[in-house]
Amino acid sequence: MITNITVVGGTHGNETSGIQLVRNWQRFGVPAAYQALNIDCYLSNQAAIDANVRFLEEDLNRQFTPALLNKQPQSQEARLAHALNQHWGPKGSSEIDLMIDIHNTTSAMGATLIILEADEFHTQLARYVKQQMPEANILVEDEKPYAEHGYLCTLGQRGIMIEVGAQPQGVLRADVYELTHKMALAILDFVLLYNSNSVPALPPCDVFRFIENITFPLDEQGERLAMIHPALQDSDFKPLTQGDPVFTTFSGQVEQWQGDTIYPHFINEAAYHKLHVAFATATKAQL
Repeated sequence: MITNITVVGGTHGNETSGIQLVRNWQRFGVPAAYQALNIDCYLSNQAAIDANVRFLEEDLNRQFTPALLNKQPQSQEARLAHALNQHWGPKGSSEIDLMIDIHNTTSAMGATLIILEADEFHTQLARYVKQQMPEANILVEDEKPYAEHGYLCTLGQRGIMIEVGAQPQGVLRADVYELTHKMALAILDFVLLYNSNSVPALPPCDVFRFIENITFPLDEQGERLAMIHPALQDSDFKPLTQGDPVFTTFSGQVEQWQGDTIYPHFINEAAYHKLHVAFATATKAQL
């Protein structure tokens, strides 16, 4: 049974769809159709929300690995992570059955459901969301065990993320908000079906399984030598094959993809600027 659900916004303080959804549900109540569920709505990084920034010192959504939670916190976000672990956890022993953390991206990823495990529950969830939202993408990040991820949602016994874009940082777009709201309701609808053993038999759906991050070319001083090629920009979850253009160098050259066919996402994500991440890669599979 999935009884206790926590819906989180504001893990990144300038990703406004989740912030607004949580505020709306706090003000007007969670829709009555879900009264059988114990749903808590929570804004996780109020200081970053107030400043309209992703974070103040460190990314809160990377602070929840077992190693970091057992380490003396130094930054404001690390201290907040320890406090949230006490409030909701400790990690691995939480009474939260499902944590839904809502995010935005500046990349053209549309409505994306991110799952961290491919067990029966998450497989059924992915298939149901895809049935209800054919336009949605399912991203599977199970390259490491669930507990080893540093994501805030892993404080729950189960944790998933909603990621919707493209939306500029600090801006609320109605179309992006509506996709966020639609996916949140689809997840809650699934939980009701799951709890009553009424999930319909659904066929496998296409998913994208994370591989690795690709960084921009850099010089010896760590300065970028290139930018995303126009043919790749806004082509999230579309196939990138050998010979396709990836980067346009500032000297006027075109760098091409040299590997196997992959599916890029988080293309030119603004939040990853400091990390020089150009995009993430994935394979396409069925779940």
